[in-house]
Amino acid sequence: MNIDAHQHFWRYDPRRDAWITDEMSALKRDFLPDDLLPELAANGIGGSVAVQADQSENETLFLLDCAAQHPEIAGVVGWVDLRAPNVRERLAFFSRFPKLRGFRHIVQAEPDDRFLLREDFCRGVACLREFGFTYDILIYPRQLPAAREFVEKFPEQPVAIDHLAKPLIRAKEMEPWREHMRAIAAHPNVYCKLSGIITEADWRNWSAEDCRPYLDVVFESFGLPRLMFGSDWPVCLLAGTYRRVVELIGDYARNLPLAEREKIFGLNAARFYGLSCRGTDRG
Repeated sequence: MNIDAHQHFWRYDPRRDAWITDEMSALKRDFLPDDLLPELAANGIGGSVAVQADQSENETLFLLDCAAQHPEIAGVVGWVDLRAPNVRERLAFFSRFPKLRGFRHIVQAEPDDRFLLREDFCRGVACLREFGFTYDILIYPRQLPAAREFVEKFPEQPVAIDHLAKPLIRAKEMEPWREHMRAIAAHPNVYCKLSGIITEADWRNWSAEDCRPYLDVVFESFGLPRLMFGSDWPVCLLAGTYRRVVELIGDYARNLPLAEREKIFGLNAARFYGLSCRGTDRG
């Protein structure tokens, strides 16, 4: 089954969702499963992983409710306060939800570029493996040095780099992003999501050629077994349709054997997140 390893839902709230600026006005509305499912069907995608966009446990429960009502949502990456003294208790609570596969913190918004290495945060991350949870890293390139130390600190924790760590595609900058990504990819527990690419390019004038050098880096560094297609829907709509995102990765990988394309478009995500073919079983 083809799987979209990274998409979002929300009921738009202007105060909560202040990150959606006027420049991003196309996102200032509700985006729910009934909006996504036709896109999945039209593009041959059988399931998806819904990823948190708000930092609250209510967000996690909202996504789990969406997943409970729609079998196409195979897994959820939620949020929990990993810095909380009672984090193990909260993880035990959330471990009762079979579709909850992991957690994410919006580190890119933290003013401290070394937030990932905070003692209280790392204490929470250290609890994730006990409950079989993954961790998604959402950062900007300036935070990659800390991410390198972070993955060295947790060699057994399954980690996914979201959106290629948001390289500066619009500015056509490669370094030091390339150096850091190669170093991070040397850790076999770290995967990379082929997501969020077009929104780091020029929204109105991007081309596949703009994205190709950055895809070259992650394909060469992580290898085919550790790359996962993700649409970043609906955020991708700022720069292109769902189909254009699918075509970007599909065209790049078109000369690969079918078995390798199947890894990128689903099998790797199923393995990383522990998804069953129906997205219901844990492990």
